[in-house]
Amino acid sequence: MLSVPVKNVHHRGCFKLPNSTISTFPVSSFQPNLTTQSCVETCTDKELPLAVFKKPHCFFSISSVCGDTGLNHTSNSTHTAAPELDHYQVYHTPVLDSRCKERMFLPQRSSSLVALSSFPGAGNTWVRHLIELVTGYYTGSFYFDGTLYNRGFKGEKDYWKSGRSISVKTHESGQKEIEMFDSAILLIRNPYRSLMAEFNRKCAGHLGHATDVQLKSKEWPEFVSSYAPWWASHALSWLRFGRRLLVVHYEELQMALVPQLRLITAFLNVSMTEERLFCAQSNQDGHFKRSGGQRPSFDPFTPDMRQMIDPFILTVDQALKSRNFSGVPQEYLPR
Repeated sequence: MLSVPVKNVHHRGCFKLPNSTISTFPVSSFQPNLTTQSCVETCTDKELPLAVFKKPHCFFSISSVCGDTGLNHTSNSTHTAAPELDHYQVYHTPVLDSRCKERMFLPQRSSSLVALSSFPGAGNTWVRHLIELVTGYYTGSFYFDGTLYNRGFKGEKDYWKSGRSISVKTHESGQKEIEMFDSAILLIRNPYRSLMAEFNRKCAGHLGHATDVQLKSKEWPEFVSSYAPWWASHALSWLRFGRRLLVVHYEELQMALVPQLRLITAFLNVSMTEERLFCAQSNQDGHFKRSGGQRPSFDPFTPDMRQMIDPFILTVDQALKSRNFSGVPQEYLPR
């Protein structure tokens, strides 16, 4: 049997699962003395992506607080926690679940166009990946990127107005382009990180990093002076002309993936199964997660650049609040 150390297995939390859901999980064992390790090993050996535990049949090595709403925060304590009778501890094994990767176009063309709008470098591709995993439907694009198409984003080739995609990627910020959409998810990311991510993409593609030499060239300050105002004007325009908006902050999606995905799917008016939610969470990085290496060896943002960018952050913060949205995350704000 394949040995999988528990520390390398992802604890997905404590879930209240209906019997209809549990019946879809193949049962490996109901031995009273079954441990977490042996359960996960058995599921992995049988190529099952989920290991579901319920006392007295399994030993719980990680404690969590059970609730009625699904996934909850996991404690690092080694205390053994016993869930309520209808709650289950769920672990994701190293086996990838192919079922949540199955995607299709909408079965019926939608007359309502939903934009997934962001400034370049704000994580649009990542959010598209999450939406496709959790809904099972392709996202479209105002543009065409052959690299994305070849990586599985089949909606990339579809005409953006076809109504066959669950949402449509766009970086446009003109009033005419905004008003073409009936509603929009407005994705916002810290401008410092967005600018860095987009410059990385321009210099080294979706997965690479700009070199120190490129960041010290005249191209970098020219890029910042051109793109930083666009970061602000993009958000301001969508807040002004967007008809129906859901504002999603990239950083909040990173910190609270499951609650944010629930908000997104509710906004899209799509039913989301817990099984797909598990799978989206465990496969959240996708193919376009830029590695953490090769960071610049110095701060690429000069004091002059910061004097330009910081007021843009405050302007967007005020605009969000004026539309009764929460302001930008605290980490954006100038210190």
